[in-house]
Amino acid sequence: MLEVFTLIAGPCTLEDDALNLEIAEFLAGLSHSTGLPVVFKGSFDKANRTHLEAPRGPGLSAGLERLHTVREKTGLPLLTDIHEPNQAAPVAEVVDVLQIPAFLCRQTDLLTAAGQTGCAVNVKKGQWAAPEEMGAAVHKVRTAGGSICAVTERGTAHGYGDLVVDMRSFERLRKATGATVLFDATHSVQRARASCGMTGGDPNHIPALARAAVAAGCDGIFLETHPEPSQAPSDGTNMLPLEQLPDLVQQILAIRAAIEGTLGS
Repeated sequence: MLEVFTLIAGPCTLEDDALNLEIAEFLAGLSHSTGLPVVFKGSFDKANRTHLEAPRGPGLSAGLERLHTVREKTGLPLLTDIHEPNQAAPVAEVVDVLQIPAFLCRQTDLLTAAGQTGCAVNVKKGQWAAPEEMGAAVHKVRTAGGSICAVTERGTAHGYGDLVVDMRSFERLRKATGATVLFDATHSVQRARASCGMTGGDPNHIPALARAAVAAGCDGIFLETHPEPSQAPSDGTNMLPLEQLPDLVQQILAIRAAIEGTLGS
């Protein structure tokens, strides 16, 4: 898991079974047709929303049931976020990858609990953090017993409301952590709009950033996708429309092939 080039994709928050399966079945078909390994992601709780009234998802119990349904119906491996140490063990019984949100990438107890499960762990790089700082986060996971660890670049804060992606970060992260290095192509286009109660974004930049990250040497792509982003309860303004995903995957695979020298001149 996460040891070969992989696409991690799905909705921001888990929705009802019908919507989750619509996305998951699409992803499973894409994986089958391209040979690209795909992990389905969906959050049972978005505990780090700016505003109290923001949608958070179905919660732990219902969320794990919905994730189990996705696996049962599609066979896709699963990823979800955890926010508290006591969530690690029960979530690890259902999913293949535990994800540590960027805001929590320094939380020792959370990283340790994730590592102790033996589950693969993906730690998102904090928006304020230098690549070299993530070596300490990975060390916490591995010291606790975690063996398969990834770190995800998701942009660095620029001013108060923007993110920038430094394409040098992938090599720096790999050198600092010795871990698989992923790129979050959708959260990297977020724009903070705390004053109006929602996060904005520039989704038109998702394909270019994803292509650039693959060319720069990332080991996989993370993105959030939805058949109707405007209807998504969370992060709809920076999601990739599901219908656009196959073309982007083909572009990514072509770049990977070119890097590996399999396209000839």
